[in-house]
Amino acid sequence: MTIAAHPQAVRPLKKRIADASEPYLYSAPALILIITVMLVPLALGISYAFRDIQLLNPLSGGFIGLDHFRALSEDQAFFRALRNTLWWTGASVFLQFLFGLILALLLDKPFAGRGIAQALVFLPWAVPSFLAGLNWAWLFNPVIGPLPHWMYALGIMDAPNNILSDPHLAMWGPIVANVWWGIPFFAITLLAALQAIPRDLYEAASIDGAGPVQRFFSITLPFLAPTIAITILLRTVWISNFADLIVVMTNGGPADRTQIVASYIFTQAFKRLDFGYASAIALVLLVLLLAYSMLIVLLRQTLLNKG
Repeated sequence: MTIAAHPQAVRPLKKRIADASEPYLYSAPALILIITVMLVPLALGISYAFRDIQLLNPLSGGFIGLDHFRALSEDQAFFRALRNTLWWTGASVFLQFLFGLILALLLDKPFAGRGIAQALVFLPWAVPSFLAGLNWAWLFNPVIGPLPHWMYALGIMDAPNNILSDPHLAMWGPIVANVWWGIPFFAITLLAALQAIPRDLYEAASIDGAGPVQRFFSITLPFLAPTIAITILLRTVWISNFADLIVVMTNGGPADRTQIVASYIFTQAFKRLDFGYASAIALVLLVLLLAYSMLIVLLRQTLLNKG
């Protein structure tokens, strides 16, 4: 007596292949779009780092190996831009996070007109970066802007000069503009995380006699830690690659005191038209940011595991 074969075993081969490939066919348009828009330009940019790509040289385009990286190891302007990038990124991220956390804590409390206050706090995020840089450059200009005169009246400056032309103070101009422009990102994300914390935890802590500072460090901060880690990661990567305000406000000057790696890439690619060397600099920046991102992701995973 022969046992009938299971229907699954006798299905045609084409039918089984079609069923297995169905999920991939649904996701194919998105995958094709990602490959076309992201991976192909990335691969081309990496290949440019090993080729001599100069737009004004019709004989360029050949493979030169590691020549760009050897030149980069002796480029003092690059290392100065790298130091400036650390200062620009560290100060911007720290101040954005500090003021964003303060605003999120304030907006988490109910008060009259909170909706209007939230709209005003988030307004800078809607301003185009080019326009924000232009406005802040005008504000720091003593001819048409009030800031130098206010700082002089407060005794911060000896004279109402434009700090963007002072080599020792110039970096503070784009940093202030960047802090103003980027605070809403931290305020939005941290406010959402704050509103997800169970309120009964605060009530129980209050009953146990914990004060506001104790509740912040024992409840608020541990719950916010994973969100803080990922937001700091994102802002660090974005600000490191963010040259708009630098280009608009100072163009890397005076004397390259505000030149960061991202603006240095812009200078090499679109002013000196050396796309090969600019791609080599961008590849170095990519590697540094990937290493940093991996460290932050590991830290965040550690915090989640402890939680």
